[in-house]
This record gives sequence, C-alpha cells and structure tokens, in this order.
Amino acid sequence: MKIARIATDGSLALIGRLFKETGRDFAARYVLVLIFGLGVAGTTAFGAWLVKDVVNLVFVEQRTNLVYLLSAVFIANGIARGAFLYGSTVTLGHIGNAIVARAQLRMYDHLLDLGMDFFNRTQSSDLLTRMSHNAAAAREVLDTIFTRTGRDLLTLIGLFAVMFVQNPIMSLLVLLIGPITVAVFNRLVKRVRAVARAQFSSLTMVISDMQQTAGGIRIIKAFNLESIIRRRMATSIDLVRQRSDKIVQIRARASPVMEILGATAIGLVVLWAGYRSTQFDEPPGALLSFMAALVLTYEPAKRLASMQIPLEAGLVGVRLMYELLDTEPTMDVNPDGPDLTVSSGEIVFDKVDFAYPDRPSLFASFDFRAAGGKTTALVGPSGAGKSTLIALIERYYDIDGGRIRIDGQDIAAVKLASLRRNLALVTQDTVLFHDTVRENIRFGRPDANDAEVEQAARDAVAHDFIMATAEGYDTVLGDGATLLSGGQRQRIAIARAMLRNPRILLLDEAMAALDSESEHQVQVALDRLMKGRTTIVIAHRLSTVHNADTIAVLVDGRIVEEGRHDALIALGKHYARLYRLQFERHERKTGDKAASALTVSAT
Repeated sequence: MKIARIATDGSLALIGRLFKETGRDFAARYVLVLIFGLGVAGTTAFGAWLVKDVVNLVFVEQRTNLVYLLSAVFIANGIARGAFLYGSTVTLGHIGNAIVARAQLRMYDHLLDLGMDFFNRTQSSDLLTRMSHNAAAAREVLDTIFTRTGRDLLTLIGLFAVMFVQNPIMSLLVLLIGPITVAVFNRLVKRVRAVARAQFSSLTMVISDMQQTAGGIRIIKAFNLESIIRRRMATSIDLVRQRSDKIVQIRARASPVMEILGATAIGLVVLWAGYRSTQFDEPPGALLSFMAALVLTYEPAKRLASMQIPLEAGLVGVRLMYELLDTEPTMDVNPDGPDLTVSSGEIVFDKVDFAYPDRPSLFASFDFRAAGGKTTALVGPSGAGKSTLIALIERYYDIDGGRIRIDGQDIAAVKLASLRRNLALVTQDTVLFHDTVRENIRFGRPDANDAEVEQAARDAVAHDFIMATAEGYDTVLGDGATLLSGGQRQRIAIARAMLRNPRILLLDEAMAALDSESEHQVQVALDRLMKGRTTIVIAHRLSTVHNADTIAVLVDGRIVEEGRHDALIALGKHYARLYRLQFERHERKTGDKAASALTVSAT
C-alpha cells in the first residue's frame, strides 16, 4: 500500500497540484473572477482619487457647478463597485460548490476502488470527516487565493498607485511596515498548521461517538450506559472546542497586529503631512486623497497579511484529501482481462497461501474443491477460516500464493466485475440500503422489472410481510431497516440473491436470523434456487446442511474431513462430535420446554 506522498509536500507544491487537478477545469470562470476583481480594484482606487478633486475643486475653489457632476460620478462608481463585488461573490460561490461536489465524487469513486484491506484498517468516522471536511477545505483554499489575489491584491495595487501619485514619500513610509507584518504572520502560520491537524482528529472522534450511539442505542439503554456515553461525547466535543478556540486565538492575533501597524503608518503619514501643510502651504486635496486611499487599504491589506493563516488551516484538509486519493488500490481489477465463463461452476483452491496483515498465516498450501452444480457445506469452529474462504472466492483479498480457479480459470486473471456477476452472496450480517424494499431487492439485478422483483420476494417467502408494511414494496427502509425483524431483513437479502440468478451461490450463515417456521419456508426456496448451481454454505446449525452433497470440516485453516452427512457421522470424528453436541443441546432445550409445559398444565 502506497502511503500518500503529499503529506511531505510543501504548501506551494500542494497548491500547485490543487490548481492542476481542480482549478484548471474552472479556468474560464476564474478569469471572470479576476476581471470582477479588477473592476472592484479600479472603482475603489477611483473613489479615493476623486477625493482630491472634490476637496480642491468644490471646497477650496468653490466651483459649485461641479458639485452635481462629482456627486453623480461618486454614486455611479459605488454602483459599479457593488455590481463587481456581486459578480465576484456569486461566481466564486458557484465555483466553490462545484469544487466540493467534484472532490466528494472523486474521493467516493476512489474509495469504491479500494480493497477490503483498506476498509478493515480505516474507521468509517475518518472517511466521513474526509468526505465533508476535506472537500470543503479544497474550496476554501481556492476561494482564499482568488479572493485575496483577484480582489484584495488588485485593490491594494490600485490604491497604492493613487498614494504614490499623490505623495511618493508618504507611500514609502507606509511600505516600511510590510516586512514586519510578514515576519509576525509567519510565526502564527506555524501554530495554525499543527492545531488544525489536531482539530481534524477531534472532529473524527465526535463523528465516531455519534455513529456508535446511533448503532448501539438499544444496548446503551438496556445497560443504562447513557451517563458513560454522555461523558465520552462531552470529552470529544470539548477537545474540538479547545482546538477551535486555539485557532480563534491565533487568528485573532492578526487584528491587533494590523491595528498597531496601521495606526503607526497613519501616525507617520499625519506627521509628514502636517509638516508639509504647515511649512509649505500645500493644498489639502492631495493629502485627503492620500488619506482616503490609505484608510481603504486597511481591510484588504489585513486580509492579505493574514491570508496564510486560513490558507494553512485549509491546506491541512487538502493534504488529508490527497492522502486518501493517493492511496493506491492493492488489487488489480483487470479491466482489460477476459470475462469469466462459467459452465459447471467448479471451484478449486490449489495450494493457496493467505494471511491477514499483522496476523499469523491462516491458509498454507490449502487445497479445496467445490464440485460444479453441487452444494458444499463448510462447518467447523469459529475462526477456522470459513468466511475467509468465501471472501477469497469473492476476491475481497488477493491470495499470497497458489491459485483459485473457477472452471479452470484463475479468478485473479479475469475481470473482477465479471467474476462477481456470476456470484451471489447472502451473509449473516444483512445489509439493506436506505431505499425502498423494491430497490433493495432490485440491487441483485438492476435491470429487473417489477414483476421479477416481486416473484423473487415470493420465492424468498417475503411477499406477505412486505405487503403488510405501510407502502408495500415502496416502503422506504431507514438506516439499518429497523422496522423489520432480523428474519424479515434476511429474507429480503435472500430475495436479492434469488433475483440475481447466479451461477455460484455463497451463503454465509444465511439463515442464522430466521425462526424455525421461516427457516423451513426459506429452505424450500433455497433448495429450488440451489438446484443445478454451485453453492457453498457456511452453517453452525448442522441441521441446515445435512442434505449437502459434500460437507467439509474446517479447523485452523485445514480441511480435516470431508464427505456426506451419514458417512461423517459413521466416521465418528470431528463432524460427528459437533453434530452430537448440537443434538444434545437441542434435546435439552426441547426437554426443558416440555417440562415447562407440563408444569403449566399441572398448575
């Protein structure tokens, strides 16, 4: 896995990459922003320039015939400046919204290309924060640059031009504060960079706590954990507050610095102007024009001087965005490879080696065969590798050695999409999406019509309870589909697999959440679906797999015995022991229920 190189890039390199990959697509509109900025700068400088004529011609020379003309020019200049500001703000806003949307789509598309190993080691709260915070950070960085350069910098250039024309010496006095300002803000920037990164981590903690609360609310209430969860969330929120306060404090230091330096500049100008006016009797128009230009430079100069602080805060988010985008997929999806062609659907593991990262090897020279068109059941203790075997068939992970073949074709050499088109998976942890019941089933085959969707639901014994919901097949399932029972959710998942009509069916504890009656009904439907298809079934309840064509007992990553139910019982080893334990447990439960019933009857 390649770790993102951008984490060590400097700010200029990062900004350059952001422009190259995002900003250039909006080049025409950014040119328009610069034109609007030029208009704002020109009208602002022109307003300051007009002060000289107003003072000298109207108040000193008393030329009343120019009062109306100069007043109209001032008003027209203000209207033009307002129009330029509006155009600049709206255009930048539209560009910013498009950048956020594009960055989010780009990150989401990239996430879908990453393998299961990435999701296993990355918290969902981290991904959510990156999707929201980091996409917005890209917008903030580009907005900051173009607002400051396209508007404030051009405005400052125009105002300084007016100041230099009116009085070059006073302009040089003002420029003396520039190096001092740069030195002060460089120190503040270093502080912001570290605090902004820590703030991102704190935001991730808040989202993580919220996810755990929403997902585990039943356990929280059942065990009276509200006070503990409340304290955890309060701690996470307080960390965000503290770090946000720190950024506010650092940013706030910019204002007093600019106030002091600005007051110093104005004091020097007043001193020099007073000297020139009293000693050389200079007319006040040029002085007032200069003062107006100086006052107007304050806000854009302050924003430009402090620009690097919000810029660095935003670049932290951009770095994190590129860390995600620069994470390279570890799995080759073979987009130009051959399609998988399935005839019988025979699955063969040939000397397969596999280990999860940072864990001991699970499979070593592992051999396994699932006959085409037959049902193979995998049984054994938890952690033996049963679910991993199915994950390797789905190619969630690449193996470390050996081959996995379907009808003689190496699944690592065919198009990944074509492999999965021939598979259907039903797991114990049923996943339903925030959509209608109909669309959740249709995900099995997106081009299926409504009649086919409903037939799949009938086959999965789901039609009746679906029609009993408020909107039937158009009922929207919320997060977790909590309005349905576990067995009902499982039957919708089975209907989805039935609609897919796969050549190979993978069932990982598919009936674990079903009651006895539903289990029987769904088993009938599954028997019909499995006929003629290669099916691999993982089950802890051995009563659900005793009719399988082959039962393989998996222990510590090894097949320790294999055969049909009767033969394995007769063998009297691993499978027979597991079956006997479950049978005795079932007998005890049945006996307890019978005893309870007799007691109730007697009373």
